[in-house]
Amino acid sequence: MDKDGFRRLLHERNIPGEKIEAFVGVAEKFEGFVKASRQPGSDRPPTADDIRAFSTALVQEKLNTYDNYRALALYGHFLKNHELFVAVVELLDGAEALESLYEKVGQSVGEQKRDEIFRGIELPPLGTLSAQKPRFTQAMMERLEEAVDPATCQRILSNGLRRLNAEWFQEARKKYLECGSLDEFMDRKGEDFVAELEQIKRDGELYFTQEITDEVIDFVQNHPEIRQGVREGDILYEIKIPYMAREYLAETDEHMKRYYYCHCPWVRESLRTGDVRVSPTFCHCSAGFTKKYWEVVLDQPLEAEIVESVLQGDLWCKIAVHLPAQWEETATIHA
Repeated sequence: MDKDGFRRLLHERNIPGEKIEAFVGVAEKFEGFVKASRQPGSDRPPTADDIRAFSTALVQEKLNTYDNYRALALYGHFLKNHELFVAVVELLDGAEALESLYEKVGQSVGEQKRDEIFRGIELPPLGTLSAQKPRFTQAMMERLEEAVDPATCQRILSNGLRRLNAEWFQEARKKYLECGSLDEFMDRKGEDFVAELEQIKRDGELYFTQEITDEVIDFVQNHPEIRQGVREGDILYEIKIPYMAREYLAETDEHMKRYYYCHCPWVRESLRTGDVRVSPTFCHCSAGFTKKYWEVVLDQPLEAEIVESVLQGDLWCKIAVHLPAQWEETATIHA
């Protein structure tokens, strides 16, 4: 293990000095774990299966902290091992969602009723494997939908289960204010997205967890709902880029196509295995995720809903964001 090289990367990533040695120690522990599981003399690089096995060990040892997983992700980046990096990110992605659901249910229906809904269900720990997550989601949604009316359930979820920082979207807000209209901003948003994908392809980097190819860029270019969103009157429709777009485009089986599309770590594996059925209502969390961006951009609360979703049998998830009254004037006034 190149400890000095990893230390330099951690320093470049502004990891606090007191954490650098701890991060190096986690990487070293992982390397030892992998070596112990291999035949003597094997030089095969670490794999996603190695990360998943190591994560299970971290959970058992109660060492499954965010910092330890962050150290592993950075180590994967240091090794230029995309498979390793993606495997760690998938363990972290959306980890807060069910804990957030627990909190939001309490805020909506009261702590006593919340505790009744969640009685006997232990929230999964950080580092829970993706294959195990849909069962938790299924159990929680069955309890929730039985206990509250559909409108309340949808409202809880459409407020979003991810802890999103408004600061993340302030650059988009700034660009919106520089434009003369919402439509102009959306055009610019699409141009920026395509330019970002093209740069990622040139650099050989990943877009979140996926490789970007010419075919993926063409697909985004040819689908304005993905590229930038489409406005029809006072409704803005958006479709996310597939989670694994290259595989999505190559796949002909609709069952697997839905799996490659889905972004949700609490649902995705159920689409591949078919052994668990998560309620499509859960997808309103994605509407909340999309809504947050536009609430920051337009600087006011909005409503959003799911129009199509892979859990409903569609080949992608389409979200409708309802724009506020007088949105055109808002863009002009703040320009």
